[in-house]
Amino acid sequence: MSLQDVAVKSEYRSLIDNVVQEFYLPLLKEACSYKRAVGFFSSSSLVELSKGIATMAYNGGKIQIVASPYLSDDDIDAIKRGYAERNTVIEHAVLRQITGEQLDYFSMERLNLLASLIADGVMDIQIAYTEDKTGIGMYHEKMGLIEDANGNTVAFSGSMNESATAMSINYETIDVFRSWGDQNEADRVKLKKAAFCSIWNDCEPNIHVLQFPSISEALIKKYRRSAPNFNIDQEQFPAYTLRKKALTSSRHKAVGPRIPQDVSLHEYQKEAIASWVGENYCGIFDMATGTGKTFTGLGAISKLSEDLDDRLAVIIVCPYQHLVEQWVEDIVRFNMKPIIGYSSSSQKDWKSRLEKAVRDQKIREDKSFFCFVCTNATFTNAFVQEQINKIRTPILLVVDEAHNFGAASYTRLLDDRFTYRLALSATLERHRDEEGTALLYNFFGKKCIVYSLERAIKEDKLTPYKYYPVVVHLNEEELSSYEQLSYEMAKCLIKDKSGNFKLNKHGEILALRRARIVAGASEKLDALREKIVPYIHDNNILVYCGATNVNDEMGSLDESYDGDIRQIEAVTRILGNEFGMSVAQFTSRENMETRAIIKEQFQRGDRLQAIVAIKCLDEGVNIPGIKTAFILASTTNPKEYIQRRGRVLRKAPNKPYAVLYDFVTLPRPLDSVSALTKEQAQRDISLVKNELSRVKEFGRLSQNPMDANNLIWEIQEAYHIADDTIEEDDPENGSY
Repeated sequence: MSLQDVAVKSEYRSLIDNVVQEFYLPLLKEACSYKRAVGFFSSSSLVELSKGIATMAYNGGKIQIVASPYLSDDDIDAIKRGYAERNTVIEHAVLRQITGEQLDYFSMERLNLLASLIADGVMDIQIAYTEDKTGIGMYHEKMGLIEDANGNTVAFSGSMNESATAMSINYETIDVFRSWGDQNEADRVKLKKAAFCSIWNDCEPNIHVLQFPSISEALIKKYRRSAPNFNIDQEQFPAYTLRKKALTSSRHKAVGPRIPQDVSLHEYQKEAIASWVGENYCGIFDMATGTGKTFTGLGAISKLSEDLDDRLAVIIVCPYQHLVEQWVEDIVRFNMKPIIGYSSSSQKDWKSRLEKAVRDQKIREDKSFFCFVCTNATFTNAFVQEQINKIRTPILLVVDEAHNFGAASYTRLLDDRFTYRLALSATLERHRDEEGTALLYNFFGKKCIVYSLERAIKEDKLTPYKYYPVVVHLNEEELSSYEQLSYEMAKCLIKDKSGNFKLNKHGEILALRRARIVAGASEKLDALREKIVPYIHDNNILVYCGATNVNDEMGSLDESYDGDIRQIEAVTRILGNEFGMSVAQFTSRENMETRAIIKEQFQRGDRLQAIVAIKCLDEGVNIPGIKTAFILASTTNPKEYIQRRGRVLRKAPNKPYAVLYDFVTLPRPLDSVSALTKEQAQRDISLVKNELSRVKEFGRLSQNPMDANNLIWEIQEAYHIADDTIEEDDPENGSY
């Protein structure tokens, strides 16, 4: 084969094309010479430059690189003032860019390969800079020449830098010209070849090129560790090998997922997918709740499956059964027939279906793709893990609400069986679990998109909102219990490995008890009665309760009643019995069919005014019609309160904005704080700071931030809290 046998486009755009796998790999495989003039010299640029050269180098090809030093202002000043000989300054500037940082496996292998090629004389690097009457500067031209043994040449130029960022995230383009193309293309190739030859031989006006043996020696010393790995491209980009085979396949009909014609992804969704592809189909979609994580994920699945000619097994994991069913609705739209795995699945034979799919994939061309969607619990099942071990095609693991997978029970199952990986989460950082968070990043890779709630509101992807904090206090009995638990928790603090304080196991139990006192504060019910009055004839109302018990003031009327009822029951009775509203509970006790009916009736607004819900609405449930929310279940966990807010901000017809009432629980009225002892105030401070943190976050993006700011100032003044001391969490305080 020659370069003429490779399909080459006239232009490549990094957010549309996979430049490495569609341009560099196929062309360099057929080449015998690679000449490159690039931007700044650095270890990361060398890593990117190495992609595609292994096979060419193994077959005897040669590589010539011209790069520019990164000269600081001090470097340029030293040259101007004659403090040091310019070549010495340039040499030191280049050597500074040879990092000693331990990079990932593929990067280290690539640097080892390059060091070996330099040592063997296969690769030469020269350093270029510009100089004219105004002084010395950096050489920024970016162009390349790829030539085969027959003299066929591909020349390219443009704005793409040799860095991971340029390759996958920034919007970069390169223009391509072929020596066997039309006269214009051929002429452009000749000009590029002449220009590179002139630069390499230090004949170009105003450009000086230098050789530094010390730089080559430094690269060899720093990175050469073992025999070069000439299979590194196949290892890092197995999709390219499979895709190349697919191009010669006689099968044309898609058996895997494709983006349906009636689905049009937003630009930010396309950019996320392109970045994920550029990271070799690994990464994280950090997208605010309600901005289309599911469709972006399905678009990514479709892209990978198409690139692999549908030789792929996709495993999608969700935390709850209702999220599995919600995914299934969209999966089917993307030309997939999913196997649905969990204990009460509608597919009673899902285990035998999974076994058959794994078996058929090995022997039937028309069954080369399958999709298995399951709950977190099902994923850990021994049977499922056994089937995953039997899969012989590449596997893509997609984890929804991926922060849950930072727990030890899941991280032990995240391994090299999964060639391709995608994590979806609005809040990947695990609350008070840096180790679990780090494990997630190590496995899934970097964030391919960060689409914040602030940006989503600004770009009209989520609805704006008004935020009203509603202050309630602990009664005497609740406050007494709260203070006693705080006192006991103070005895349960221990130091972790990093020297930070944390609660021991008994302390965590006490923290949970204390959190339930705050969640079930009895004043919340009276405050709800007051605040909901203007809305008793409205529809599309959500009341979000805590999974807690509250004292029932009506309990004494019934001798058989024990005085403790769940908060959700108390709220349901207030709305339904006292105010005569049509209301339904949305909890884990309702089955799939009942939930579907509730969602439909709530959306229509003709038979159901309000939903009273607990924790099952935290993750993923899509009820866009919610216009007004009363959040009784306050929390200090950013993951939880960010998701709860996101539930309310989904776009819907006739919803110009949403309204959030947040029940903020303080230990006592603010006018009584001045009479406290220092010790009493200190016991309050943990709860107060946690509530302040949430009010601050909710208020800053609202349409009426002064309502939140006024409360924040009042609390800070009462407790003498400075802005910079408000923290998200305290080791003594659990979420509630």
